Amino acid sequence: MKEFWQSCIQALAQELPPEQMKAWVLPLAPLGFDEELGELRISAPTPIKQNWAKTNYTARIQELASQWFNRPDVKVMFQLVRANQVPPAMSGATAAVALASAPVAPVQAAPVTGTQPFGTSPEVIIESAAPNVPATASFGNTESEDFIYKRSHINPNLTFESLVVGRSNQLANAASAQIVDKPGVSAYNPFFIYGSTGLGKTHLMHAIGNALIKAGKVNRVRYIHADQYYSDLVKSFRTSTFDEFKRYYHSLDLLLIDDIQFFRKKDRTQEEFFYLYETMVAQNKQIIITSDTYPRELQDISNRLTSRFDSGLTVHIEPPELEMRVAILLRKAEEKPGIILKEEAAFFIAKHLRSNVRELEGALSKVSAYAGFHGLKTFTVEVCKEALKDLLSVSNGQITVENIQKTVADFYKIKVQEMYSKRRPANIAMPRQIAMYLAKELTQKSLPEIGDLFGGRDHTTVLHAVRKITEARVKNAELNHQLHVLEQTLKG
Repeated sequence: MKEFWQSCIQALAQELPPEQMKAWVLPLAPLGFDEELGELRISAPTPIKQNWAKTNYTARIQELASQWFNRPDVKVMFQLVRANQVPPAMSGATAAVALASAPVAPVQAAPVTGTQPFGTSPEVIIESAAPNVPATASFGNTESEDFIYKRSHINPNLTFESLVVGRSNQLANAASAQIVDKPGVSAYNPFFIYGSTGLGKTHLMHAIGNALIKAGKVNRVRYIHADQYYSDLVKSFRTSTFDEFKRYYHSLDLLLIDDIQFFRKKDRTQEEFFYLYETMVAQNKQIIITSDTYPRELQDISNRLTSRFDSGLTVHIEPPELEMRVAILLRKAEEKPGIILKEEAAFFIAKHLRSNVRELEGALSKVSAYAGFHGLKTFTVEVCKEALKDLLSVSNGQITVENIQKTVADFYKIKVQEMYSKRRPANIAMPRQIAMYLAKELTQKSLPEIGDLFGGRDHTTVLHAVRKITEARVKNAELNHQLHVLEQTLKG
């Protein structure tokens, strides 16, 4: 079993991004294989990891197991087995045998409530540098929820209940639930969320803050934009209140900092944040960070910071797929009193506007204003067409994945059909990966949508192609030139 599982891990590591491996695959462990029934039993330490593995990895592990055990009828069973059921001294095959005979805990929903804060003991915080916090604010366990909210800058309306979940943010949402369950755990600290603007990173951050406050697990909370943190620091120097500034931030149970890329070229700010980071993580206090790019790709940010950002859990939020865009529009329309958005109208808007949630909200507001001016209560396709004709004229000029596939196929002298085929010779695989890369760079399609347009491939395949071409472009001057020619051709 040990050899099989090592082989399985190696295969999955070639197909999945490192953050997925670390968060969802490595916590799994083999329990045993029943030769008679053909059942492979695998343990998961939490209900969320169990459900995620069952949904996303069953088919691939079953395929690998069938090859390894040389039988086509292998069934994969995921079971919830708490980590503390295995004696610490046991590992590898020994642990697998012990777990196989251990009683399996019943599956329960991951808890999101609790009473014990994970921060340090209550203390008085002298605050004069951070805005809107009185000089003698006490953040003890007995403080009211209203008091915590007032000092936290958390938006109480941005909750998990108001968040629309789809394939593009499913991983980030599941990881967030784990953090609400056990904040400050090293594997999820820091929690680094990255993606383009308007995709819901800030919403998810506030949702975590709201859930932890409601659960009574945090008392000293602060949401802040990176630019505001810089301003607070500058103000503390100007007013000779740096000690108070430092004491306030170092006393937090939960820090949510948005758009960390705004720290670029601010060396002193980066230095102070590094010391803050080290203090909070050492005390198991949760840090959540958002950015527009992957930690290692942040420019003008010190290496010691980016390496620490990458040491916890890093997840990517993609542009929402079509079904998710429709769901978002319908949810937003429900929140606007007195209007009715027809589902076909929501589908029409979602089909033409692909980039982000903020764009969808803007389009809905524009339709709402148009309908209000004309005394209309129901938003039909015709109303949306008229209200959004300016936006749609721009959208119709967008580069399509189909156009990219044809252009790349012509350039490398292969058939367009090879873009969808399962064949993998080098003369076909490389152009196909280049087309996937250009589709990600030049269109607003999400990774799952791009994968669907390349023969129903998984989004992890597209992500692998994007990363491979991104890295190769930097090292290979000829490839970089070819990509430049293709980009200019597609842009007309």
